[in-house]
Amino acid sequence: MNPPERPRVFVALRLQSDAKARIEAVCDVDYFEGQGLPSKSELIAGVAKADGLLGSAQLPVDSDVLAAASKLRVVSNFGVGFDNVDLDAATKGGVLVCNTPGVLTDAVADLTLGLILALARRLPEAERFARDGDWQRGARMALGTDVRGKTLGIIGLGRIGVAVAERAHAFGMSITFHDIFRQPPIETPPCSYRELDDLLAVADFVSLHVNLRPETRGLIGARELTLMKPTAYLINTSRGQTVDQAALVAALRSGELAGAALDVLEEEPLPPDDPLAALPNVILLPHIGSATVETRQAMRDLAIDNLLAALRGERPEAVVNAEVLS
Repeated sequence: MNPPERPRVFVALRLQSDAKARIEAVCDVDYFEGQGLPSKSELIAGVAKADGLLGSAQLPVDSDVLAAASKLRVVSNFGVGFDNVDLDAATKGGVLVCNTPGVLTDAVADLTLGLILALARRLPEAERFARDGDWQRGARMALGTDVRGKTLGIIGLGRIGVAVAERAHAFGMSITFHDIFRQPPIETPPCSYRELDDLLAVADFVSLHVNLRPETRGLIGARELTLMKPTAYLINTSRGQTVDQAALVAALRSGELAGAALDVLEEEPLPPDDPLAALPNVILLPHIGSATVETRQAMRDLAIDNLLAALRGERPEAVVNAEVLS
């Protein structure tokens, strides 16, 4: 009797040896050996005979890629996002799409609070003066602001939004939120629901924590920015496309907005000539929301768990389009 055929997996991530061993124990594996992300043609070649794909949430898996992968059963994303996958095409083709929510909640929430504090106390500006030895100028720089007593507006009160609220509450901030769900979770610190326009008008800090969907693409544009206080700050650790970047640049240049902190951008990496890079009232980070040793390991393990469960015909722990299972 012939042994059962092992599923084939294409891995478009750098993995440590122990993670490779987990997959190789039950699957035949092809690894992408190039730098960065595979090109579209490299991805199509990689998934042509694959039953499963393990890749970054920044790896575009469009309808062309899915059409070329006739055996594909699962796309397992390393990341909480799933907007990199054509979800409609995947669902129609019976391909499960998985992600890694939950395990990166604390890391992103910690970073968000760090950005709030950095904006409030003008830390990047002060650091530059100290590093350059310009102590006198640093001593005369514009003063920062306290966060205690300030209003934090959270847009999207999911796992990460709640974790940010917990941290902000500990710092004495007043919290208001906007979400499709008007009632906050029971465990959330005291916070009040507001319509989006009202939230933008009262908040001293506005923090985005939403998935990228058609209704959230460009959620914060020119109109919304004009509603914010000129002393307010915008923080985005969700998805770059939720903010109209050109409108944000205009608002920052004109003084309609005091500053912004962005871990995510419309285009990543940021083009070197992008006007955002020249603005002194912007903190720019290279998408490091989950970049801690503990979080990245937990994300890796969950992504592999999802992949292997799907290939066994079981329900993965984190599946986006569960309707495929039925």
